[in-house]
Amino acid sequence: MAEPGRTVRSQGIAGGIAGTWPAGRTASAGGLAPVGLDLGTLLAQTLRAWLRAEAGAGRLLPWVPVAFGCGIALYFSADHEPVLWVVATTAIALLLAAALLRRSRLFAPAIMIAAVAAGLAVATWKTARIAHPVLAKPLYSVSLSGFVEARDIRERTDRFVLRVTTMEAQRSDVRLERVRLSVRKGTAPEVGSFVQLKARLMPPLAPVRPGSYDFSRDMFFQGIGASGFAMGAITVAAPPETGGSRLRYAAFMQGLRDAIDARIRATLDGDNRAIATALLTGRRDAITTPVNDAMFISGLGHVLSISGYHMAVVAGVVFFAVRALLALIPGLAAGFAIKKWSAAAALVAAAFYLLLSGAEVATQRSFFMTAVVLIAVMVDRRAITFRTLAVAALIVLAVAPEALVHPSFQMSFAATLGLVALVQIGMPNLFASPDHSATARIAMWGGREIAMLFMASLIAGLATTPYAAFHFHRVTPFGVLANLGAMPVVSALVMPAGLLGLLAAPFGLDSVFWWLMGIGIDWMVAVSRWVAALPGAVGRIPAFGIAPLIAASLGIIVLGLLRTPLRWSGALVLLAAILWGLSVRQPDILIAGDGQSVAVRGRDGHLHLIRTSKDSFLLKEWLAADADPRDAASASLANGVSCDEAGCVTPLADGRLVALAQRVDALADDCSRAALVVTARPAPPDCAAIVVDRQRLASQSALALTQRGDGFAVQAVRARGTRRPWLPAGAGEGDFDGSLAPKTIAPPIKDATPAENDLQAED
Repeated sequence: MAEPGRTVRSQGIAGGIAGTWPAGRTASAGGLAPVGLDLGTLLAQTLRAWLRAEAGAGRLLPWVPVAFGCGIALYFSADHEPVLWVVATTAIALLLAAALLRRSRLFAPAIMIAAVAAGLAVATWKTARIAHPVLAKPLYSVSLSGFVEARDIRERTDRFVLRVTTMEAQRSDVRLERVRLSVRKGTAPEVGSFVQLKARLMPPLAPVRPGSYDFSRDMFFQGIGASGFAMGAITVAAPPETGGSRLRYAAFMQGLRDAIDARIRATLDGDNRAIATALLTGRRDAITTPVNDAMFISGLGHVLSISGYHMAVVAGVVFFAVRALLALIPGLAAGFAIKKWSAAAALVAAAFYLLLSGAEVATQRSFFMTAVVLIAVMVDRRAITFRTLAVAALIVLAVAPEALVHPSFQMSFAATLGLVALVQIGMPNLFASPDHSATARIAMWGGREIAMLFMASLIAGLATTPYAAFHFHRVTPFGVLANLGAMPVVSALVMPAGLLGLLAAPFGLDSVFWWLMGIGIDWMVAVSRWVAALPGAVGRIPAFGIAPLIAASLGIIVLGLLRTPLRWSGALVLLAAILWGLSVRQPDILIAGDGQSVAVRGRDGHLHLIRTSKDSFLLKEWLAADADPRDAASASLANGVSCDEAGCVTPLADGRLVALAQRVDALADDCSRAALVVTARPAPPDCAAIVVDRQRLASQSALALTQRGDGFAVQAVRARGTRRPWLPAGAGEGDFDGSLAPKTIAPPIKDATPAENDLQAED
């Protein structure tokens, strides 16, 4: 207790965090500022003190991965590939300059600028290192042979990744390195086998609308140049060469996953079996659509994707189990560092879990974070700190810079940042109690545990909300309720039972553990279905651009990393980002990249669909981005659309017509009646309507049009001048403006023969 008349200085919180409030001057009676010190000067002094506190020792490291990530973001926003030797030389020079300024006040800005340059250089180098051909046009009959590197078992079909050895296609000399092929369920070849087949190949899937997720970029960084499906029989043949040690490892791990799935299948079936397999091996595509939707609507979808939570549970269970067993031996407990031994065992278990689950980028990120925590325990350092998170983020971004633009990375690190801030800042303040007696601690134990679970779910849910809204166009209003109901069971029953099942499987004693795991999964699915059925559980959010997301990310980072009251400026930035995102105007017309589907916003404010192909994925994405609750089968989608064999027309909100012309003979009529004509064919040059034709679609892919007077502002998936390795050849080419305006048709030229009255006048 402070002595009377003494000023109580701020104490370090969370075990050593320096106090951030400067010792201010003692206020005069009544709480007024000292005489001669005006309010402006006081505010300026307070602000400078806060800034000095934020720039104190140990505060710089957490901002380095932020700057590094900004450099990676610059790379992905570039119109064309940076020159590798230029960006690499620049990054090295800036790093050397920062090192020379180590003792200078300029060190902080110098190291941040160098980190930005390093992020740009690392991303450029990664792309150059894995560069490979990408298919530009469909190939309808391709003879392929190669090694099967991976296999996915899905709900309706299976698919596999083929490392191509030979490729023969008519009228094409492209030679792809890897392709991903779909096959009938149960017919995917074994990993490691050498196969020969015929396939239809398509270019990697481009975004279905401007601003939507770019699957072609993901496939490029996975080394895949095309996707498609196998036609006819798949022949397993003798390989002309060995597949290499990497392929043998992939085959071994796939065999292990299949064996685990077979053991689970012997006890569980349906979604229980699929979820149990997903939690242990990472294969989650066999989960049925209703259960999958319920999990994501309720906010429990993160359980299906192996992430930091799963790694933490695996490492935690192994750590405490090993430590408890070692503690039973008095000699070990008294004379050896069994805590460090337990951390080492947990690290080995986490590494095995990483390999078993496929070692995808999201899982790698989770492992690195867990490994840094366990290594900190082994070297007697604090485990859960902002430095730990910073080191893990730097490792992940250096190994896989493409992870920055993936939703799993964004959501995971946002949630982890919020949880670390809660542990280091919120928990000491929340659980501060003047009564430290054993009785008080016992009495408060249950309440604290419940409060911590509630706060962790709330903080993680709020931190990931901007990214869920941006990528998936939805939020989970009852996510905290679902997590409170299901996560204790998942942590205490489902995951431990799964780990015990893995240990018991070689001895044939695993059935009881899969049964226990199924009980916990039944409860989790029941909670997800109940929450998903609540009124208002589906929180739909209209699509918004990347700028509000960047602003929201800045607000979350400021809230999480700053320690002084300056952190609350992040809340203002976050609020501004939310208002910005909600105020974004939705486009009036959406045009598919193949020109076969057009969505037009009518007088009722909803999209009305003109389509000649059944692309349910495209329609689902368009409706989700518009926060439209209708599904692809809704009859109201075609309201106001008139079609015949030649094409379709539908009105805009102002009554002007939009036409989708399918035949050449329909173009003349559409050009005279419609304000906008969309066609996958070449348009006549004298068409009076605004035209979006095959040439523009081939160059810019999907378009979003917003009315501007009589014309339209254009957003394209591929802006003019864009040249990136994951885009097919020809993308971004062509001189197309960012707007479409009505054409001005010149009046017909008069006959050169003078009119009769003119001749009379001349006489």
